[in-house]
Parts: sequence; structure tokens; C-alpha cells
Amino acid sequence: MNGTPNAVRLDTSLELLAERLVMLRGPCVVATVISATGSTYRKPGARMLLEPDGRITGLLSGGCFEQDLREHAAKILSKGVAGTVSYDMRADNDEIFGIGSGCEGCMEILLEPSHSGETCVSAIMEASAMSRRGQSVALATIHHAPDAELGTRLWHGRIEPPMREPLSSACAQAVDQRRSQPAFWTDAAYPREAWIEVVMPPPAVLICGAGPDTEPLVAGLRALRYPVTVFDHRSAYAKAENFPGATVVTGPAPSLARLVALNSFFAAVIISHHLESDASYLRALNSTEVEYIGLLGPRARRERLLSEIGGAAGAIEARLHAPIGLDIGAVTPEGIALAIVAEIHAAAAGRLGGSISRR
Repeated sequence: MNGTPNAVRLDTSLELLAERLVMLRGPCVVATVISATGSTYRKPGARMLLEPDGRITGLLSGGCFEQDLREHAAKILSKGVAGTVSYDMRADNDEIFGIGSGCEGCMEILLEPSHSGETCVSAIMEASAMSRRGQSVALATIHHAPDAELGTRLWHGRIEPPMREPLSSACAQAVDQRRSQPAFWTDAAYPREAWIEVVMPPPAVLICGAGPDTEPLVAGLRALRYPVTVFDHRSAYAKAENFPGATVVTGPAPSLARLVALNSFFAAVIISHHLESDASYLRALNSTEVEYIGLLGPRARRERLLSEIGGAAGAIEARLHAPIGLDIGAVTPEGIALAIVAEIHAAAAGRLGGSISRR
């Protein structure tokens, strides 16, 4: 690992909001962090959904100011106009807000009233759906502008009115650079500001093998809201009901490349416990762009499989993690799944996965 993040999105809280918004029929307030300094729980672009009955989806702090934010959201809903609220938690005593956060940062948040089908809700849901299909888009949260322009809009090659070219160009630049960033421009002598969040695809994971030990692995990956596809040549194992939220595909091992679009995946995990099938999966992954290939089993099994696939081994070895997973002393299927999920997450972040406290 070189410490450089890959072109994937690890913050899948957008999917958390999108899942709730599908069920939402009434009004809501979308809270978006537009700036943060110092030590804060979340960074610019993070979102939380607040509903009139007090229900929240997502977190912007570790519970430090969510109750206070509910009160502000209620006022925003009654006015029907977006507004901002700031929390400065850098002081030793918390006399202003009385929330006793213990944090050491400052955060500014845009509160945006919305409803099912309206601009903000549609932008979040479309951005989530498009990114899961492998597209990179942007969400522009305009927080300094005339009231009619405040709020979140989707950019996918263009941006919805009434926003104009300066913001669209800034979104295009951010997506091209794969870096979320602020934007500043002037229109009709009025200065505008927005936070542009680049929404890249989350790391899709292919799992070759649908045995019982695949179930906790899928559960762990789906808890992170990663798109997961499970492939197996055994129809008795490849049952959709065993893998909630995942796509399940059945076919002979040599048909993997024909039945599954392999280049759409960041990671592939080979966990079939069947030597001949594992060799077929490795051959199929040889000429792909899959960045992480994990193989379950000891080193001796890895060497045997690499010998089995012959010339194809050279193109795979640099991407191959075998034995798979971080060394956390895992012994149960759940522990092994945790080690694998952690290593995939680290690989997507361009990290080695060592202890934070020992850096």
C-alpha cells in the first residue's frame, strides 16, 4: 500500500439516508456539514436526516449536539427556508450551548427543509443510485446565496437550475480531481459559496463461494453498505435468502467472467474451499482491473494454486492477499469475516491496517 486512497468512497452514510428517504412520505430536514475546523466527529459533506417526530438518521457528532439540532430543525421546518447553525466546542467550558460535548472543534451546518420528491431529497437518492452504478457525481450544497438558491443539488455532467455555469464548472473540476472542496463565485454582484462533495462509487466486492462462512462476511460488508455479489457453482449454496442485500449468481466456475462484469469490482474474495474452482476464479481475475484479490487458506494452498494457473500468476501476485485478512487472531467464521472486511476497507483507503495508537 502506498497510502493513496483508491477511487472509491468509504463514507457510505449517503446510502443510509437514501434508504430512509425511500420510506419517507412527510417533510424532513437534511443537515449538512459545510465547514469544520479542529477535532470534529464528522467532516464537510456529512449529512443527517431529522424528522418532525424527532427521529434522526445518521450522526454529525457523537451525540454532542443532536438534541439541540432537533430544536433548530423544528424552527427551519416551520419557516420553510434553509438556514445555518454553528457549534464551537473548542472552549473548556460549554456555557454558550450547554451541551458538554468534550470535543475540540468548530462545525457549521446547513439545515435544509425538504420533502419526498423535492430537490434535496432527489439529489441525495440519485447520487447514491448513480454512484452504486459506478458513476462519479457531485452534490453541491449552496450555503451562502439568496434564499431561493440555498440547498443541495446534484451534478452529473450538468447541474439543475437555477444554478449556473460557475458552480457546474467547479463541480466538474472537483470530480476530475476526486477531491471534495469549497466553491466561491459571484452572480449579479452577490457572492455565493458552496461545499462540493464528490460522490464516487463505494467499493463493490465479489465473493466467489457461497458456503456458510460467507454469510458473516456478506453481513459485515453490507453493514458498511458496500455492494456485494456472491458467485458459486453450487446452486444448493447460492441462495439469495442467505445473503440479504447481496446479488447472488450461480454458474460453473469457468463461466464467472461471462456471467459477472468483473471490472466493476474493487475487491474479489475467493472462499469456495474447492481447489479447481478457485483456480478458475484466479484465471478469470487475471486480466481484470480488480485491485484487491483475497484468497482464503494457508500459504501452501496459495502456492499450489499459483502453480496451477501457471503464466497467469504473474499478473495476480501483486494484488493477491493470501492468506486473506488482517492478523487479529481470528478463529471463528465471524472473526475471520471481520479480519477480511477490515483488510478490504484498509486496502480501499490505501492503508496497511496497523494499530492507530502505535503510529
